[in-house]
Amino acid sequence: MSKSNETHASLIQVSYCLFAEHGIAKTTYTMIAKEVGIAKPSIYYYFDSKDALIAGVFDELCKGIEFGAFFDLEQFTEDNFVESLISIGVKMIDEQDKDPYFTRVLQEYMLLATRNQDFSKRLLALQRDYLSGFEALLEKASTLGLLRNKVNLTAKAHMLALILDNIGHFMMFDEQIDYKQIWIEAVYSLFTRDE
Repeated sequence: MSKSNETHASLIQVSYCLFAEHGIAKTTYTMIAKEVGIAKPSIYYYFDSKDALIAGVFDELCKGIEFGAFFDLEQFTEDNFVESLISIGVKMIDEQDKDPYFTRVLQEYMLLATRNQDFSKRLLALQRDYLSGFEALLEKASTLGLLRNKVNLTAKAHMLALILDNIGHFMMFDEQIDYKQIWIEAVYSLFTRDE
């Protein structure tokens, strides 16, 4: 990775952490430059405005949580389908739990989305991606003969998306719930194999 790419990545990561700690509105270029170890004017080489930086962090955040970042339809086979679906969901829960900044940064962007259509549209696109992604997964499971009941596949796919989304929302409040077991039960409820 070139020095320029390293600095860009560092600016994104530091901004992400500072947005979580201080909020987007209260995070300044001075704070970011100090943490990265560069002069404040150098930031303008990478981001011509704070809005561009905010959008850059948001873009990276979205790339990291989109459906395709976790679920690859090709990896699901008759032999590993249920176990893969469970382990990916558990991994997502673990990653959110281990990132002390994620919840607060996502809340900041959700707040921005109430005033900015670009953020709102991107968050909605992420949600739709999960809905259609789980539909494709359950259609494959149906083709493989793995589902307990093949009726209402769309509703079942949306149920998985909503459960995963709600787990993420509940984690924002640091509620002590066995999120992993909820995900496991949701997945097993759809499949013919009881384990």
